[in-house]
Amino acid sequence: MLLGKCPYCDDGEIEVRKKEVRGKKVELYACSNASWTTEDGEFFELTSTSKCGFKIWQNSLGRYGHWLKHKEIRELLSEGEINIKLKTQKKFGLKNEDRKEYYKTAILHSEYGIQILF
Repeated sequence: MLLGKCPYCDDGEIEVRKKEVRGKKVELYACSNASWTTEDGEFFELTSTSKCGFKIWQNSLGRYGHWLKHKEIRELLSEGEINIKLKTQKKFGLKNEDRKEYYKTAILHSEYGIQILF
């Protein structure tokens, strides 16, 4: 399944790749010009034939209680930013007495895939 054009290379498309990491099934949204290899199933490295290394893991924002959806990735690729609903977690400095959820802006990041603006 293709989600959109890669923002960092000319001819790449972002595709959905199903992976298993630490016994959990998770999706990797990666450029079609990227090839990944792993020895232990947890640490993925680019192969030497890869032209692009852009990727976003579905659970990139899992520590904030949010797993990315296909619709959000499509919007992020087309608009460059999206608003994400994050759950309040005091251990990450997200505390709010009035409500239990925050809306934050997420943008594309060339190295990490996605970045939250606080």
